[in-house]
Amino acid sequence: MSKVIIIMGSKADLEWANQISKVLKSFEIESISRIASAHKVPLKCYNLIKEYEKENVVFITIAGMSNALSGFTDAQTHCPVIACPPYSDKFGGTDLFSSIRMPSGVAPLAILSPENAALASAKILGLSNPHIKSKIIEYQDKKRTEIEAADKELVNGH
Repeated sequence: MSKVIIIMGSKADLEWANQISKVLKSFEIESISRIASAHKVPLKCYNLIKEYEKENVVFITIAGMSNALSGFTDAQTHCPVIACPPYSDKFGGTDLFSSIRMPSGVAPLAILSPENAALASAKILGLSNPHIKSKIIEYQDKKRTEIEAADKELVNGH
């Protein structure tokens, strides 16, 4: 079974996680959301990673400010990790550096959009799951159709 595990640094990230879960559901991908701060409860975080990685999942990590969660998760698992930090202009965007500057051997992907983080997860899982692959193709076709319809509407003056 294809599954995405969403780990949030705190309950404040729940709305971001719900946006990701909604898109995953459209691809018929199960998601499980958990809260485990790499700073505050690293042993809990480690244990969650080890528990879920047995199923060959994709992890999506959601943490802002000082995002140790994404690097910590990636360093502990062989599974793909996607960092999807909620953007805040509070620090002029500089808090994103903690998601994209990683030490050697630590390579979480960083995707800022919840929809695109879900899509990237689906594409990874779709490599070995034909049903998910077909859902991605449908999704992409729908996006193309929307663009064509918007252009046609513009050209026709509506």
